[in-house]
Amino acid sequence: MVRSHLEYANAVRNPHREGLIKDLERVQVRATELVSGLRKKSYKERLIELKLSTLKYRTIRGDMIEVYKLLMYKYDDNTVHLCANIDTRTRGHTKTLVVKRCHYDLQKYSFCIRIVNIWNSLLNEVITATSVNSFKNRLDSFWADQELVVQL
Repeated sequence: MVRSHLEYANAVRNPHREGLIKDLERVQVRATELVSGLRKKSYKERLIELKLSTLKYRTIRGDMIEVYKLLMYKYDDNTVHLCANIDTRTRGHTKTLVVKRCHYDLQKYSFCIRIVNIWNSLLNEVITATSVNSFKNRLDSFWADQELVVQL
């Protein structure tokens, strides 16, 4: 019940200030403390025990799913041009995005800018998934051993 409220409109309201991120994460910290038998464990241990990830990770994961949907035309043919300039000359994967320069925080932390470096760091095997569920599974297995899942 708590997660749905915390994750509502993630792509739009994604906070970039550490204080705001910690405030949102604190809600999940408190919710995990309410589970009987886990109160004395650390937050990281509670996340592992409950098979949860941090809100920051779920935000990044949600962003990557949205980028996949945009680039694979899951919405419509015109939507992809709003955010992405695909560069076919780079050494990365087949859907490498062009990094756009920006000078103001308002633009720098917008969806179209913040997703580029993360998307470009994914492997070709991840982004060439044939369906959204396949992409989610490949993304989760690619990031499974990384500290990002429970990074505080």
